[in-house]
Amino acid sequence: MSSLRERVYQYTYQRLRSGDPPTIREVQNAIGFKAVESARAHLEALVAEGRLIKRNTRSRSYALPSEVNPQTQRVPVLGQVQAGALTTASEDVEGYVEIERVREGEELFALRVRGWSMRDAGILPEDLVITRRQESADTGDIVVALVGEEATVKRIRFVSGGAKTVLLQPENPDFHTIEVKAEDLRLLGKVVEVRRYYEAGPS
Repeated sequence: MSSLRERVYQYTYQRLRSGDPPTIREVQNAIGFKAVESARAHLEALVAEGRLIKRNTRSRSYALPSEVNPQTQRVPVLGQVQAGALTTASEDVEGYVEIERVREGEELFALRVRGWSMRDAGILPEDLVITRRQESADTGDIVVALVGEEATVKRIRFVSGGAKTVLLQPENPDFHTIEVKAEDLRLLGKVVEVRRYYEAGPS
């Protein structure tokens, strides 16, 4: 998600929340696009991502999903997570994604996937994994796990016995299982939804 598109979203979001929907040309002027079509392309990309709704073909046609369907929830996108080897964790907010199911009392965040280790679970590079923040999980859950300062998305397995070993298993035979001691593992959350976009918008 580009910082330029996030600027388009934040400007449009503030105008919509104040009850003053902007025209496409106003978005163009506010962001500094040379052509009105650049503003339109970013707005249409935000519609494709589910962050805006287009109600008709008029210039002031964009709306927030919650204005059309109150049963939506904004989830922050907190950087990236590796579906492969471990990678340094980051929680910088890159933007927000709308989900249609409101999960009352649950803290959700989204991470953009890098790597192919969860391919056979249907989690591919550039997917967003919507994750419920929690510190425990059941064997077989797909989780975002932190080992030291390194994060990964894997299927978790708890090994019975006194060793208290945890397995972080890939869903791709080309990758190896990560074996860690329970005390070295911190769960950031359980993956509850995967979001995929089949066509990237303008950068």
